Amino acid sequence: MKDILREVGMIARALDSISNIEFKEVDLTKGQYLYLVRICENPGIIQEKVAEMLKVDRTTAARAIAKLEAQGLIEKENDADNKKIKRLVPTAKGKSVFPFLEREGEYTDRVALAGLSDEEIATLHALLHKVRKNVESDWELVKKGGKREY
Repeated sequence: MKDILREVGMIARALDSISNIEFKEVDLTKGQYLYLVRICENPGIIQEKVAEMLKVDRTTAARAIAKLEAQGLIEKENDADNKKIKRLVPTAKGKSVFPFLEREGEYTDRVALAGLSDEEIATLHALLHKVRKNVESDWELVKKGGKREY
């Protein structure tokens, strides 16, 4: 059974490695592209929601977001109702990089899913969604200081 998660891990690391190499030409490294994509897809999102979507802690998200802001790819805007809330939006530069990231994502999907039928793709998606939901409960527990029972 553990081989399944090893396979998922190998796929994730390989794709991350490829992306980190290919995205150097647009000055994105170490997974920054993940943040930029989520912000472009969800303009006005708050930092905490990005961290939750990517399943990273707040500190990791804050560092990546600060780098994107320093690079001029995103900016923080005050919320209209609550000035303490900062909304993340892509800049013109960030928006110009986004189509490249989308094309890479679509290409990666095509390559990764080559040879699978539509039914197999739907099944794989549904099963991975279930696995993610199972893991999310432990992620939430540990993130809040809890301890898992082995």
